[in-house]
Amino acid sequence: MNIAAKLFNLPAIFFLVVAVLYGIFNGWEEWVGFVAILLTGGLFLMIGVYFYMLDKRHGVRPEDRNDGEIIETGGEQGVYAPWSWWPLVLAASAALGFTALAVGWWILWPAIFVFIIGIVGWVFEFSRGQHAH
Repeated sequence: MNIAAKLFNLPAIFFLVVAVLYGIFNGWEEWVGFVAILLTGGLFLMIGVYFYMLDKRHGVRPEDRNDGEIIETGGEQGVYAPWSWWPLVLAASAALGFTALAVGWWILWPAIFVFIIGIVGWVFEFSRGQHAH
């Protein structure tokens, strides 16, 4: 994971520096490009920090070693919900939110309501009873 963290942290630094240079060269008069480049760097930084935290938690993984074998990564990789409908609810809330940009801001309130229902449902999808998994 250390290589993956570096793979995302280096472009993050690049985009953050380019955002500042962009702002300097245009005299801080055009903010859309500055914010877009800054947010791109932030997205890279979030993923890089996540990979760095995984590296600290799991240590050296087989894919990070030169002598790592494919069989070492076998087994259970996590819990996935193949038949979950909650992402569809979240997509509907995103569609309502983007509709609010075009039609009117009053549509944002139902979008927030649908988003809260969708995210709570997705988080507690496998929860049955108190603290069940």
